[in-house]
Amino acid sequence: MKSTTTLLVTCSTVFLAQLGMSIYLPALPDIARELTVDASLVSWGLAVYLIGMALPMLFWGSLAQRIGRKPVLLAALGIYGLGNLALPLGSTLESFLVLRLLQGIGASGISVMARVLIRDSFSGDLLARALSWLSISFVVALGIGQYLGSIIQVALGWPAIFYWLGGVSLAMAVVVARITFATRVEENTRSATWPSYWQILRHRDFLLPALAGGLGYGVIIAFNTAAPVILQGPFNWSPVEYGLLGWPISAAYFLGALGVNGLVLRTGRLWLMTVGVGLVLAGTAVMLLGSIAATSIALLFWLPYCFAVLGQSLNYPISLSLANDGAPIGGAYAMALSGFIHQLMAAAIGAMASFIASAQAWPLSLLCTLLALGAMICVMLIRLPTRA
Repeated sequence: MKSTTTLLVTCSTVFLAQLGMSIYLPALPDIARELTVDASLVSWGLAVYLIGMALPMLFWGSLAQRIGRKPVLLAALGIYGLGNLALPLGSTLESFLVLRLLQGIGASGISVMARVLIRDSFSGDLLARALSWLSISFVVALGIGQYLGSIIQVALGWPAIFYWLGGVSLAMAVVVARITFATRVEENTRSATWPSYWQILRHRDFLLPALAGGLGYGVIIAFNTAAPVILQGPFNWSPVEYGLLGWPISAAYFLGALGVNGLVLRTGRLWLMTVGVGLVLAGTAVMLLGSIAATSIALLFWLPYCFAVLGQSLNYPISLSLANDGAPIGGAYAMALSGFIHQLMAAAIGAMASFIASAQAWPLSLLCTLLALGAMICVMLIRLPTRA
């Protein structure tokens, strides 16, 4: 019963944290007009958010190891909620980006604590299954979130998006305050924080799965960063039309996460991970070919991306569970470090995608293909036998 409650709470909090990445994307042109800046500058808000998620992750992990999971999760929800409520009050691009950074810092703690709480309750293949539910929450937020944002924007205006998200986050903190979570106690977590992180980072069985998951995650971040400029620019999509794209994206990720849930105990993690990364690579390669050969057909841009999303939904929870099992030190450290690596990679990739964002789709498609190729190389190295 306690494991079920933990799973429900962590999925809900991850959903809220990931909404911060996607819910405002349909309103990006309107926010740019309100701030009297170019839309490409406002698109940096995603990269800044990801930087905020990345930088404090190791701090959140070590803090959870010292004072407990629940106080850290409550603090993170509070920071995230207040950051959302404050964002519409700013009137400059600088204030928008600063508050996006604050949102990211809160989302960072939420993300770390969700993974750590799951890790405290599950292990092995069951950990991969539990993390697949976090993946479902993640993609529902990325996909349905942008549709929800488009509806709120049309009905109430873009500030209501952030007011709603902030209010729900603070309400979630009230719920969390009334719950008791299980914590796995391990003897090898008594070592000093930073040497522990360094020891884990040098371990091949941790690093390769973590990199494979992060590179696949980068494909999603790159698309979310640059796609609004492309699809609402030369393809002339409206905010609602762009929001509707969230449905096939969410369906693809949902199917993949269910695949992990139902197949991982039968096929094994490594085989399913290989299939997932292969789908990411195939989908992004078709995106690239379509962007070069048929520049006026939007279907050849977004539909292959959905197949890449399906592959990443297979890859991501398995990569996290393999990285956690491959870490030489237990506790919250491995989950915090993998989250830090992923968000740091996502921030860098988001910045690159913002830099190359243009009316043409092929630069984004090329970036996504290169990221997928890197993930496949990591998987092939994982499959190689380790030297004695």
